[in-house]
Amino acid sequence: MGARMSTRTASGQEDPLIEGRDDLLSIFANGEKPRERWRVGTEHEKFVYWLKDHRAPSYEEPGGIHALLIGLTKYGWEPVYEGENVIALAGPDGNVSLEPAGQLELSGAPLENLHQTCAETGRHLEQVKAVGDRLGLGYLGLGFWPDKTRADLPIMPKGRYEIMLRHMPRVGSLGLDMMLRTCTIQANLDYSSEADMVKKFRVSLALQPLATAIFANSPFTEGKPNGFLSFRSHIWTDTDPHRTGMLPFVFEDGFGYERYADYMLDVPMYFVFRDGGYVDAAGQSFRDFLKGELPALPGEKPRLGDWNDHLSTAFPEVRLKSFLEMRGADGGPWGRICALPAFWVGLLYDQTALDAAWDEVKHWTIEDHHRIRAEVPRLGLKAQGPRGRTFQQLGQQILAIADAGLSARARLNGTGDSEQGYLDPIREIVESGKTPAERLLDKYHGEWGGDISRVYEDMRF
Repeated sequence: MGARMSTRTASGQEDPLIEGRDDLLSIFANGEKPRERWRVGTEHEKFVYWLKDHRAPSYEEPGGIHALLIGLTKYGWEPVYEGENVIALAGPDGNVSLEPAGQLELSGAPLENLHQTCAETGRHLEQVKAVGDRLGLGYLGLGFWPDKTRADLPIMPKGRYEIMLRHMPRVGSLGLDMMLRTCTIQANLDYSSEADMVKKFRVSLALQPLATAIFANSPFTEGKPNGFLSFRSHIWTDTDPHRTGMLPFVFEDGFGYERYADYMLDVPMYFVFRDGGYVDAAGQSFRDFLKGELPALPGEKPRLGDWNDHLSTAFPEVRLKSFLEMRGADGGPWGRICALPAFWVGLLYDQTALDAAWDEVKHWTIEDHHRIRAEVPRLGLKAQGPRGRTFQQLGQQILAIADAGLSARARLNGTGDSEQGYLDPIREIVESGKTPAERLLDKYHGEWGGDISRVYEDMRF
């Protein structure tokens, strides 16, 4: 598990052909693992900027993104190429990769506990800060660029991004913002069986807006408050309706691998990877591909790698591959990078906690899910859950369940600490009812005197 890179390196021709429906489902079924083999994969993105003028560095300029990647190779990272360009790094701590406008991502390795996860994050941040200090680069922990227009931002030389950048404006008004101007923290978790996957999917999908509220950290657009606490979360509501959202079918009877595969077959394609490059298949149908009738590759049938690629092009709040991805949180500072996987591990990796969390949300209707998803980006912890509870109250309840789940896991570090301490940065948020975004807005209207450039000092890693 952990991060399967969205960076393809082989030809695209070496995987077995898909012979039938069982092959489509095999990717999900092959993810099943006994509890003792469950792992935690954590991904986080951060904005890179020039310390001297806060500009976003381009890939090729001296000291820019390419130089940053090359600088990291001294820590044992191996370059990953697309054509002539280094576009990612592979190493023992997973992968370092680039988002479309140069946001730097660590897709961590699959690890046994949160102590390892937080140590991995710490190693990565020490490395990128050391290289950044030499180059004059800093890193910002936010969910959305606070002051940049789309036109201010560079584009990284990755083939799949060219195709997506062309396609996004055809299907929504904010897709380019999603690609160019957002950062997130993500946790990837395992399941033991189809039934276990279903329960975890339902609990985490229902509670994804709660994570969005707790981690809300994107209140500024182009230097001004934008009216949202998590503008990053709002962006997904107008990116591409075919591949985003709350997936109501997950809560319906009979949900499982089959139903998710059907959903993915209905998600329009972006591309097919062949011979080291990306073939534009934007808007075409994977069902046609299965029949050998894909306009972009007439007569060719898909391979397992093509299906795996396709699974990575849907962006619902929770995503299934051979593991479950939690996708609701804004980017943020170091402590919150460790807190997000702690929140989900506490809820999903202890059966008593999972059952208790399900009891909190199982009576919610599809209308509840949609309303909550729509309100949270603006209201954060002030959003109303069903039965008149605020999200702050729900958050206190759910955090207590997560804490008990981590306590029951009893994974101690060398000094005897449990994993519960990683929840501390978000305990404080839930207790106060004040999201990170609201604290930033207080500063903006108070000590910063409306000067957005102050965010670079306050939110720098």
